[in-house]
Formats: sequence, structure tokens, C-alpha cells
Amino acid sequence: MILKDYQRRTLAAVGGFLDQLSRLRAEDAKAREQNEEWGFDWVRRAWQNAAPPGRRYTGRRDGTGRPIPAFCLKIPTGGGKTLIALHVIDQVNSKFRRSQTGLVLWIVPSTQIYRQTLAALKDRDHYYRRRLDLASAGRTLILEKGSGFGPQDVAENLCVLLLMLPSANRRTKEQLRMFRDSGGFDRFFPDDGNLRAHADLLRAVPNLDAFDEAHGLWEPQIKTSLGNTLRLLRPLIVLDEGHKAYSRNARATLEGFNPCAIVELSATPPREANVLVEILGRDLLAEEMIKLDLHISCRPNASWRDTLLAAVEHRERLEEEARELRADDGAYIRPICLVQVERTGRDQRESGLVHAEDVREYLHQHGRIAPAEVAVKSSQTDELKEVDDIGGLLSTDCPIRYIITKQALQEGWDCSFAYVLAILTRPSSRTGLTQLVGRILRQPYARKTHNAALDESYVFCFQRRGADLLAQVRKGFGLEGLSDLEGRIVEDTAESGVVRTRSVKRQRGDFRVAARNLVLPAFMIRDNGAWRPVRYETDLLSRIDWSRANVEKLSELVLDDTPPGGGGFRIGLEAEARDRPAEGSSNGVAELNYALAARHLLEVVPNPWHGHDLARCVFGELLERHAPARVRTNFVYVLEELRRHLHMERDRMAREAFRRLLDSGEMRFIVVAEELGFNRLPDTIEARSVRQANREDGGQYLLNLFDRTDEDDLNGLENKVATYLDQQERLFFWYRNRTRKDYYVQGWKRHRIYADFILTLKPDEPNADDAFHRVFVVETKGLHLEHADDTTYKRSVFDLCNEHAKRADWADFVPAMRGKSTSFKVVDEVEWRQSLASLLATD
Repeated sequence: MILKDYQRRTLAAVGGFLDQLSRLRAEDAKAREQNEEWGFDWVRRAWQNAAPPGRRYTGRRDGTGRPIPAFCLKIPTGGGKTLIALHVIDQVNSKFRRSQTGLVLWIVPSTQIYRQTLAALKDRDHYYRRRLDLASAGRTLILEKGSGFGPQDVAENLCVLLLMLPSANRRTKEQLRMFRDSGGFDRFFPDDGNLRAHADLLRAVPNLDAFDEAHGLWEPQIKTSLGNTLRLLRPLIVLDEGHKAYSRNARATLEGFNPCAIVELSATPPREANVLVEILGRDLLAEEMIKLDLHISCRPNASWRDTLLAAVEHRERLEEEARELRADDGAYIRPICLVQVERTGRDQRESGLVHAEDVREYLHQHGRIAPAEVAVKSSQTDELKEVDDIGGLLSTDCPIRYIITKQALQEGWDCSFAYVLAILTRPSSRTGLTQLVGRILRQPYARKTHNAALDESYVFCFQRRGADLLAQVRKGFGLEGLSDLEGRIVEDTAESGVVRTRSVKRQRGDFRVAARNLVLPAFMIRDNGAWRPVRYETDLLSRIDWSRANVEKLSELVLDDTPPGGGGFRIGLEAEARDRPAEGSSNGVAELNYALAARHLLEVVPNPWHGHDLARCVFGELLERHAPARVRTNFVYVLEELRRHLHMERDRMAREAFRRLLDSGEMRFIVVAEELGFNRLPDTIEARSVRQANREDGGQYLLNLFDRTDEDDLNGLENKVATYLDQQERLFFWYRNRTRKDYYVQGWKRHRIYADFILTLKPDEPNADDAFHRVFVVETKGLHLEHADDTTYKRSVFDLCNEHAKRADWADFVPAMRGKSTSFKVVDEVEWRQSLASLLATD
């Protein structure tokens, strides 16, 4: 997983602090060997050397009086605190502990966060667990409070013990089980009969709990409790939501564990926290981690049903946009609406108060909402557990689109598909919305879709004053560490439900004239004697001969009596296959549902007869090699493999059709004078009421075609590129090409290619008649996408564009393009500066 820029900065700061701690700890120990009075507070001095200027430090000491390195990472909600914590564990072990083994005490504040963290850390395929295994060379143990472990476990493994904050918030010695003598950790302590060894250990670690001369013993005997074991092992403590552990009891208990260091992660640390790193909301926004603007629609005279209906309709519009997005680039998003009610308990359905079952019944009466799409999450009912077996809420098999709750999702619940929040509580209700706001801010896949509707979030409520509502939402932003983004809260009118925008014109007069004469090429196909843009379904998909699809490799599939993927693999599909009647008689062949197979393949093979024949062919080959029962058991697995294989075959045959059209002259890569809706640069663009993007040096863009570009229209790499372009003397102007609004290239795959930038280059002659003589269409790719299939495809299409652009004389169609050339380029982040420099230097 590629770290974001702010995450790399955070880890660099932590690494610098740990280096200072390690060096100064050694110097302090060496000084004390000479004279105890020569020692110094090495933790405070390390802080002074490594922390940003002016950051105060509050010293902390463990139960034996030793200084504790304690620092806080202030990271807003959605910033990947868990991911950063895993990297910090590795840093602490390598730079400070100098060991790949040892104990980490990971403390979380709530049951929800506990369950999510535990599930991720135990899943060996999850990136979090893989990160720990990398740090421990594959020797990782995930423990809970009831887990048994011994000295050899800690010596040979990186042990991560997960605890709830209440378990670590000790009030009295006898109240908490972990501080009681349990006998399960006796291997860490001397034998019961070796009283002298007990006494020696108590002198070395004086804050160990012991029996106060019970049973008439002359020497105290140490309790073999989990609490005492932690004190001996000196764990690294990781505090999730660290601001919740600043009560006197919590601080005393944590310090009493004798930790080697305490790492706090919090969006809103208290004043006493030692904040080593502070990440702002705009850092997350720049890295596409959160979806903003946040739109608030308040209906003062509406009922809760009217408000819920508005939220439902908006979610459905978002799902339509999500379907189009998936068709374009394959990204799966299923927008979810969170509904906050006033009551959820079984015996709390009082008149006048909005209950979860009232909302459920209303949603079920809606013609387009299936019962399986609605779930309740409360302290008594947790219907979200039911989707864990099929991959959770982000799975394509999960049907849930509405989640009803009161407070159960206020903290620690993460689902980037949550877009809409419907507040059905009245202003007098004490059920706050401040923390629920943060649940709808995470951006799916931590990258913008460049579809404005799917890159923003939405709140619907009723019977609230606008000023009071905005104050509550701003408070919610503050609690999520996003107070610097309060300007991204937009109050929509109840009628429009859309963000206010303003038109932005082209920046300079010479830009306006030149851009008016710029026409960009497109793949055009001859249709009834005229040229029109090529269409994927009409011109390419329709030309695919599915009888030529090569499915021979599928006959070699290895089938098992237990289908790959286990019981949770495509559960919905398996249920349908099991419940529907089979075709024909009851022999092995007839038991397979080819009609279902054809429907499943419709996404790839639009003609169900072709899908039916392909499925029958593949299963027929398998039935010749395997017993019918085995083939039947693997029905869904084979169907998934067939769909995946046909997806590749479709692209192969579409590319061949594309080439044939070009070679025959029926399709050409040309410019045309008529307006196609995408082949010319716009006269105006709409700017939302958000911050303006500026160059990295803080200055305004001078060579941008338009007066302004919104801040969130440029990610980190794009802003670097735009800044570089804006400083090039040979450049005439640059334009940030907008996804799904501006210029695109239609290749042989369904989704269109919307490049990031369109550049124009001045001619070398100082008094040339034309303002520009070269046009570049540039697509940028981050490090994590350099070798992705999508990047490879775009390079292939752009190579084809360049090949045919060289053959064309644009003046044949558009006289204003006489003598002008157009080139296409994919620029990788790893060498973007060199690539652009080479591109702009081309004659």
C-alpha cells in the first residue's frame, strides 16, 4: 500500500524523534554509569531536538519513576490512523527497542473499534496484518485479554494484545480481573516457594502487585496477574482515540504498566498531549481521503417522512451516478444512507418519537427498496454482523443501502460507501449528530471519482434552525479534526439540493481567441456518409463475434469437492442457483442452470443466447473430465472464472475490431469543425463555493486557461504538475481537463479516457501568426498506478492516437488547425518532471 504524502511526513517526524530518543537514552545511561547525578531527562531533550518549534512537552513517568517517551499524532478522521500506527510499531521496534519481538498493548475506546481492529489484525490477508508480519518477519501473535501466552511467545514473536479502554482504566485494585492473581501467567514469575526471588523482583520493579504478607509469609509474594505481566514486559502502548485516556485513573493505570513508550492517535488531542505531528483536514482533502463539500439540506416545515423521502431519492440518484461510474472505469460504489432515529429499543416505541421500526416500515413500503437493503444497528440489534461472512459492507454481494441507528455508529465505524445522513431527531433531542457527521466523510478507495456527486457528502434534516444546525455540524468537524475545512460545509436550499456555483471565464483575451480555434481530435466513424464519434456499444461491442471467444483454458480448471472461496463466496448467486429449478432431467448435465449462467454473463456478453452457449460449452468440457456432482459443487466458481475470462476475451476482440475499422478507413482519428460536445475547450466553467487552487509557492496560476481552478480539482501530483507548467516560458496556456465534462478519447474499452491536462506550446518564432503550434494531451499516473492494467491500456490508446495524428493534416477538416500538431502522453509520478521537460522541448 502506497502511503500518502502526509503519512510519509508523519512517519519521518516519528523516525526523527525515535532516533533522538535512542541516542540520548544511551548518553544518559553512560553518564549515570559515571555519576548518577550526571543523568538528565533524555526524553525531554529528545523532544526539544525533534519536535516542531514551540511545541510544549508534558513529562510522564512509569510506575518505577522512569521517564516515558509519550507523543501524540494528531490525525483527522479518515486519515488512516491505524495504518500509521502499524508503521510506528515497526519504527519503535527497529529504532528504539532494537527488536522484532516484544509486546504491544493496543488500547481502543469502544466495542465497535475493538471488533474492527481485531478482525483486521487477525486476517492474514488484510494489509494491516501483513504490515505487522513484515515488521516481525512473519512471527506475529494477536492476543485478547483472555488469551494465554508465555515468555517464549514474547521472546519469539511480536505479540499485539488488544484491550478496551475500560479494561485499562483501573479504579481499585480488586475491581479489575486483569489485576487479580489468575495463575495463568505464572511462567513470568519466580516459583511460589522462592520467596527471595520474589523479593528481588519486587525491588527491581517496585510497582508490582503482591499479597500483603498473606498466609503468614515472611516475604510478600507477587500476584501472577496479567497486569503484573504487563509491568514486567514494558510494552509499547498504542492508544487509539488517545484523548479519551486523559482522566486521572486512565493516566495512572497506563503509566503503571511501565510502558517503554506511549503512542497516541487522536483527531482532537487535549492540551496536555505532546503533539509531535499535526495533520490538517486539507492534507486529507489534497490526498483524496475525504469527500467534500458537505451539503446540508434542512426542511423547516417538513415531517420526518418527507425528510427521509428526500434522502432516499438523493441516495437513489447517487446510485445512478455510481452505476455510470462503474461502467466507465469499473469502480464499484453502493451509496449508503445512514438514518438517525430517536428510539431503537424493543419497548421504546412511544407515540411522537421516531423509532427504528417506524423507519424500517416506511422504507419497506417504498416500492424500490427490498427488505434486505435495510439494517438496524443499535446496542440491542446488530444486523450489520450478518454481512461479515460475505466481505462486509464494501462487498459487491452486500445488499445494504440503509442503516438505521441512534448512537451506535457515532464513533469508530468506518464505511466509505456512506454518503447520506438523514437526521430524524427533533432539535430538542439529546441524541447528537456531531459525531455522526464524520461517518459519511471517507472517500471510497481514497481517490476522487471526478464525479462531483460521488465526491461529496450530504445531510438531510427537518425542524431545525439553519444557524443551529451549521453550528452542530461545525462542532462535528472539530471533533473529527477537520475544523480547517469548515468552509466546505454548504447549506443547500430545500428545493434545489445543489451547491451554489458561479461561472468562471477564460483568463486572458489572447487565451480566449486561441482556445476558440483549438479543436481536438477524436476517433470518428463514417455513418451514412457523415462522420460521428465512435461509440463503444454500437460500433465495437456489436462487432464482436462471440463464437470466436477462446474458452479452452477453462476446461483445465482445478475443481475440488469444496468450492474455492468457501461458504461466503458469491452467496447471493449461490442461493439463486440453488433455489431455481434446473433445466431438463435430473442427470449431471441437466442439473446445471444455464439460464442463470447466461444472466450472470450479461454484464460481459450482452446477448443471453451467446452467454448460454458459452456456458454450456465450458461446463460440457468440465463434465467430461469431472463427476457431475463435483462440477455442480463448483458451479459458481466456474461461472466467476468464465465471466472473468470472457471479460479479457471481450477486450481482445474489441481491440481487433477497433484495428480493423482503422485499417479499412471506416474509422479515422481526425478533427471536425462541428461541435461534438467534447472536442473543444469550454468557454466557461462552473466553480463551486470552495477555495481556489494556487501554485505550490502560494502564488496564483498565471497560465491557467481560466481565472481559477477549485482546490479539490487538483490532487497532490496534479498540483505539482500545474505549478511546473505555470513556470515554463514556452507554454502558452494549460487547462485542467474535467472528468466526464470535457475532452475524452474513446478506445476499445467501455470507459472513456479523460486526460488530466491539455497544454498548448508557443511557436519558436517570436512574431509568429499563431499563438500556439503544438497541443499536448497529458495523463498523470501516481506511483501506485504506474504498472496498473488501466495505465497500460491508456498508453496503448495514446500510442495509437500519436500514430494516426502524425498521418493527418488537420487543415483538411478545420483550417484553423493548419500546421498544428497534437500529441498524447502518459506521465508517471516517478519521473514526471523529466517527462514534461522532454515533452515541452520537442520541436
